[in-house]
Amino acid sequence: MVEEKIGVVTHFFNHISVAAIKITDSELNVGDTIHILGAHTDFTQPVVSMEIDGKPIHTAKLGDEIGIKIKDRVRGHDVVYKVE
Repeated sequence: MVEEKIGVVTHFFNHISVAAIKITDSELNVGDTIHILGAHTDFTQPVVSMEIDGKPIHTAKLGDEIGIKIKDRVRGHDVVYKVE
């Protein structure tokens, strides 16, 4: 399983289970699988939907800050990888 770093978590909205992720490398598409890894975080999940400023998007590009609904708690500075 090859993983490519695509970004970092900048914020976690606990009450709605949404992670704000800054795309720092490459791009991310709906349907991709991500792996979020940090000191207390380690899980993999598919990207079902993404938003920028409350608007749905299909592809996140370098420099975008996106919101993704996630299945577990994350923390700021957790690293996000795309699983190839």
